[in-house]
Amino acid sequence: MSKLYIVATPIGNLGDISKRALDVFNECDLILAEDTRHTIKLLNYFNIKKRMESYHKFNEKWKAEQIVERIKTEDLTVCLVSDAGTPCISDPGYEIVAFAHSNDIEVIGIPGPSAVIDALSISGFEIDRFAFYGFLDRDSKQKEKIAEIGNSNIKTSVIYESPHRLVKLIEKLAESFPNSAICICSDLTKLHERLIRGNIKDVLEKIKNDENIEKGEYVVILQNQEVEEKTDEVKISVEALLADKIVRDDCTMKEAIKKVVDEHGYSKNQVYEASLNLKTKMSN
Repeated sequence: MSKLYIVATPIGNLGDISKRALDVFNECDLILAEDTRHTIKLLNYFNIKKRMESYHKFNEKWKAEQIVERIKTEDLTVCLVSDAGTPCISDPGYEIVAFAHSNDIEVIGIPGPSAVIDALSISGFEIDRFAFYGFLDRDSKQKEKIAEIGNSNIKTSVIYESPHRLVKLIEKLAESFPNSAICICSDLTKLHERLIRGNIKDVLEKIKNDENIEKGEYVVILQNQEVEEKTDEVKISVEALLADKIVRDDCTMKEAIKKVVDEHGYSKNQVYEASLNLKTKMSN
């Protein structure tokens, strides 16, 4: 039966390849590779001989439809891989996965290495919720993204960055979030894996004086300490609005909740949570 496998491959250490990934490579009819020259090294290491075709950001829009049609008509089993890590995470793949789903082709993930998950797991930051931004655009769009991070109520943000742009990125983040903590990881799973962690200003000074900083690819994890303060401020302001409605408009709590949602644009969940806090304070 025709299938599309999304296969995670090592981000550095070849020992991280899963047995399941190797089994799927051996059984499939075709491997779609972001760069066939890169993937052939992985296949040769494990003595796997398979037909490959390139599938990258410059051809994925038109090739996705072509490949899906071939999967259907030729009953193919196809594997999609990126140069390293999990496809579709800041790598090509979205187009063909979406198109496969719309054509009722089974899509199966073969989980494994992912730089963002690896970095988060060793950061020592709160990661019950995080926002992943991938590579930020340059210039004005980068400013917009940094502003988006600042306006978010998610404390932990993850960014990918190239070595030659790292210092400039941390300078901009330090300017916008001067009291934040940061963790910078590079060459994850490789021999010279590095992790630099601490107050963002201290980390910035350290990397500015590091002659080897322009080597490797980077995962940057920002923990915005101001998020908790903003969240507390929102809670207090919503509680104040609710109390005002109850007193001034002689409303019930239920009526006050509806008015605050309708008139001030807060979400129902935010206002309901604030109403519970307010009820507790009023009962004490």
